[in-house]
Amino acid sequence: MIAPLPDLLIEPVVRAALAEDLGRAGDITALACIDEGARLTATFSARKEGRIAGLACVRLAVLALDPTATFESWGVDGDDAPASAVLVRVEANARALLSAERTALNLLGRLSGIATLTRAYVRAVEGTGAHITDTRKTTPGLRALEKYAVRCGGAVNHRFGLDDAILIKDNHVAACGGVRPAIERARAFAGHLVKVECEVDSLAQFDEALAAGPDVIMLDNFTLEDLREAVARNAGRLVLEASGGVNLDTVAAIAATGVNVISVGALTHSAPVLDIGLDA
Repeated sequence: MIAPLPDLLIEPVVRAALAEDLGRAGDITALACIDEGARLTATFSARKEGRIAGLACVRLAVLALDPTATFESWGVDGDDAPASAVLVRVEANARALLSAERTALNLLGRLSGIATLTRAYVRAVEGTGAHITDTRKTTPGLRALEKYAVRCGGAVNHRFGLDDAILIKDNHVAACGGVRPAIERARAFAGHLVKVECEVDSLAQFDEALAAGPDVIMLDNFTLEDLREAVARNAGRLVLEASGGVNLDTVAAIAATGVNVISVGALTHSAPVLDIGLDA
């Protein structure tokens, strides 16, 4: 079971998307063609197999336009749905349901696509001990939802923002004058609950970082040989994260080097939408 996001986090996103779609005059097609009091029963169904995430978006989108709507769901976020599976049956005011349709489908399809792609990466590294994690390469305004979808896919989350962990990247290193001074300054600044991670792009930088003692070292675009060497030099002391050049063709070999974590920006920036439709 995946701990659901509270409606408080989802509802502003849903309402903003509805407002964008309804524009200045509302759904003029529904207003023109459908009687005001007409009711409609319809189903949201998966047209392709995939892992589901974002069912609450359907509920909140329809309820925003018709508080009397009723829902019947089969399964929960994190479930694998076969093609043609009915996910949710909705009974609602017809105008409201059809006006909310695209917002509900956009969010459900987007989040389920992320969960489905994440599932593929997690399955690719099964048995290696490596964990798949996401990045901050998310759609502006959708980070909480997209990172939730990553969890539905079976992976873990990296930091959510700039304020919840220190991550020293190459440009920070350049501005500080080196890996060691950057880590030392971060350690002096950080509170006792704040993790410090440093990105390195060579074994020489890795040795410098290892001596300075961050919590995590990110191995950026290392070859497989250099990843194995870094794992050997680390000898289990620090968490090692591999990043860069990761795709479904390379991730298993990267995991086999013994790194602890593999970060994959593609989980959120390149996931194809899962095809889901509304049928009356």
